[in-house]
Amino acid sequence: MKQIEAVIGRFKLEEVRSALDQIGVEEFSESVVITHSQRKGQEMIFRGARFVATFVEKVKLEIIAADDSVAKIIEAIGSIARTECKEDCRIAIRPYLEVT
Repeated sequence: MKQIEAVIGRFKLEEVRSALDQIGVEEFSESVVITHSQRKGQEMIFRGARFVATFVEKVKLEIIAADDSVAKIIEAIGSIARTECKEDCRIAIRPYLEVT
C-alpha cells in the first residue's frame, strides 16, 4: 500500500476528481493548503499600504492505494494538473502501513 499526496491548483480540482473517478478511485481526502512561492503573487492593499502576496491557495489530495494502481493514479493527476510551472503540481508517494 502507498499513500499519495498531491498538491494541485484549485482550478484543476474538478478535472482531477473526474479522472480519479474514471479509474476507480472511490475515496480520498481533500484539504485546502496555503503554499508560499517565489513567483510574483497578487498585489493587495492593506490599510493604505501596497504589498505583493506570495502565498497561493491550493488543494492537497491524499489517496491510499494498492501498489499496482499507483502509476495510474499519478498519471491521471499529473496529466491534468501539471503545467509549465513545477509549483502547480507536486506529487509525493510514501509507504503506507495500515494500523488496525
